Amino acid sequence: MSSHSLITAFEEYLHIHKALESNSIKSYLSDIQQFHTFFHDRNLLKLETIDILLFLAQFDNKRTLNRKLSSINAFYEFAHTLKLGANSIHIPMAKVPKNLPKYLSFAEIKAGVHLIDRSNWIGLRDYALILFLYASGCRVSEALLATRQDIQDEWLKIRFAKGQKERMVPLAPIALEALEAYLRAASIQSDHIWLNYRNEPLSRISAFKIVKKYLGVSPHVLRHSFASALIIGGADLRVVQDLLGHSSLETTQIYTHIQQAHLADTINKHHPLGRK
Repeated sequence: MSSHSLITAFEEYLHIHKALESNSIKSYLSDIQQFHTFFHDRNLLKLETIDILLFLAQFDNKRTLNRKLSSINAFYEFAHTLKLGANSIHIPMAKVPKNLPKYLSFAEIKAGVHLIDRSNWIGLRDYALILFLYASGCRVSEALLATRQDIQDEWLKIRFAKGQKERMVPLAPIALEALEAYLRAASIQSDHIWLNYRNEPLSRISAFKIVKKYLGVSPHVLRHSFASALIIGGADLRVVQDLLGHSSLETTQIYTHIQQAHLADTINKHHPLGRK
């Protein structure tokens, strides 16, 4: 099988077997194309671990290195699974210091949405979208693909999650009220909930601009804010994992650092020995 055919087959594998989103697939393919170019005409299925380490040695940034390595490991997993004659190769990820995810407090979000002019349906949409993202913790791509039928009895059915895993998330009454006010004012005929002024589905770029305009952050920070509020409030980590749709608890554990930081702040603020 030629390298071109192999990479095409890998793309189909990511689509069908892994059910990844298009952006993730583009990222994987870009990395593998770069990997292939590095080795020129060599057969990728005949490479050894030492060859791959040579390719990875050019990346100083550990996050970049891990992204390339994730793509390479996925490629060799695909080749090995389909019995294409590849060596079974899996290289451990480099350890990267975990940074606390940026998040907003409820007071900061309230202050931001208070600035929205809700005298027209566009303003009502912007207000509802921000509350929807904060109340559900869903990814912006999941929110934009939601339809009216996906909201049932104050629950949001997320059918377009990563890996095509369906999950149900409760929506707070204030977010539902904002959503209903927007839908009434907009008189939307489409099944899609979030539309632009041309009555077309809202794009990711437009959603980013809306959140950035009023809160100064990306929509993904609202997802972090949702999780952080739950963890600080004492929610079980596995429950938060289910609500976020994380396949691994390890991904959710970054929020425990927020919990620890919050506990330390509480002691410093309220314990007699914590006051300076």
